Amino acid sequence: MGQSQPITRLPVLIIEDEPVLRIDAIAMVERAGFEAVEAMSVENAIVILERRPDIRILYMDLDMPRGVKGIEIAAMIRSRWPPIEIVLTAATFVAADLDLPVRSEFYAKPIDRLQVVAAMRRMAGHLPG
Repeated sequence: MGQSQPITRLPVLIIEDEPVLRIDAIAMVERAGFEAVEAMSVENAIVILERRPDIRILYMDLDMPRGVKGIEIAAMIRSRWPPIEIVLTAATFVAADLDLPVRSEFYAKPIDRLQVVAAMRRMAGHLPG
């Protein structure tokens, strides 16, 4: 018999500061077959991205505390890590009002989990490897 290769799940970085919403996003991502990597803040996410070059999909809440502008953070991540696909969500924004970074998609809260998972799978299908 041939040796089997270990199954590796594509990691998805989740940036969500609200614990209940982060737990919900982690469950959604893991049920979809991805590896959930959690970040409780933008600063925490940057550290993770610097250490994890295998992350190619980001799921991020734009509603950030303390005046942080989530859309600017998403644009910075797009600029610094061009290969990353971005899924953005928020309760206080409307897609038409946002200048979305290239290769990103926006979903208003409450999100439709099936649509978000379909977007992640579509994004994963476009990744090299």
